[in-house]
Amino acid sequence: MSVVVVGSVALDSVRTPFGERVNALGGSATYFSYSASFFTDVKLVGVVGEDFPKEHLDLLRKKKVDLAGLQVVPGATFRWSGYYEYDLNEAKTLETHLNVFEQFRPKLPDNYKDADCVFLANIDPDLQIDVLHQVRNPKLVAADTMNLWISTKKARIVELCRQIDILILNDGEARQLTGKPSLIKAGNEIRSWGPKYVVIKKGEHGVFLFCKDKFYAAPAYPLEEVYDPTGAGDTFAGGMVGYLNKMGNKLDDRTMHEALFYGTVMASYNVENFSLERLRKLTPSDISQRVRKLRDMTSVQSA
Repeated sequence: MSVVVVGSVALDSVRTPFGERVNALGGSATYFSYSASFFTDVKLVGVVGEDFPKEHLDLLRKKKVDLAGLQVVPGATFRWSGYYEYDLNEAKTLETHLNVFEQFRPKLPDNYKDADCVFLANIDPDLQIDVLHQVRNPKLVAADTMNLWISTKKARIVELCRQIDILILNDGEARQLTGKPSLIKAGNEIRSWGPKYVVIKKGEHGVFLFCKDKFYAAPAYPLEEVYDPTGAGDTFAGGMVGYLNKMGNKLDDRTMHEALFYGTVMASYNVENFSLERLRKLTPSDISQRVRKLRDMTSVQSA
C-alpha cells in the first residue's frame, strides 16, 4: 500500500502569541506526508528551489517518504509568512512568494503511476485533474481545495468532484463553494456532485462527514495549549487518508468514521508546537492512546 501526494513544499515564517519561527519546514504536501507516514508508505510530488535546506530532505527521508517525485530546480523555494492572534482559527498572511512553485507542473515518476491511493493537496484544480490523467487505476482518490481556487475556478472544482472519492475542505470553503450558509446543505450538495464522501473541517469545533443519506460528526481533541495551527488541515488529511490506505482503501461509512478520529488526533498533535516539531517526537503508541481517549469522550453508555 502507498499514497501519492501532490502539493506544496515550502518554507514558512510564522508568529503566534506563543512564539515565532523563521523559514520553518512547511507546505501542504510536507504536512500530509509526515502525518500519513505513520500509517503507510508515502510518495511525494512537489518542487523546491536550490536553496531548500538539506536537513529538511533528510527529515522526510528518515520517515521513509519517497522523494523521487520532488523536483529541485533553479530558483527560490515557495515561502509564506503570516501570524495568528489569540483567535488561532484564522491565519493573517503577511507575504506569499510562490517562486519556483508558480511554474510547478506535476510529473509523476513511472513507479508512482500505479499507486493505489492519491491525495491531491490544495493546488490549482487544473493540475489536480492533470495528475489524475497520469495515474493508472487508483482505488482511492482524495482532494483538498482552498478559497482562491473556489473564487477563480469553481467549475473545474465541480468537474474534479466527479473524478474523486473524497473531498476535504473547511467550513468557510464549503459555504463559499456552494453559496449555502448551512453546512448540512453545503455538504450534501457537494456530495451530490460526485464524491462518495465529503469531509468538512470546523477547526476547534470538529469535523463533519457526509455520506449517502446520512452524516457523522466528530469533535476536535480538547487541548490545554495550542501553539501553531499551521498545517493542521493537511496533517488531518494525512492521518485520515493514511489510515484508509493502511486499511486497504476501504470506503465504507464505518471505516471513514474511524478515519476521522485518526485525522483529528494527528492534527491535535501538530498544533502543539511549530512546524513539524511535535510530530517529530510522536510515536505510534501516542497516536493509539489519544484515539482511545477520543473514542471514550464520544461514547455514551446506554442506561
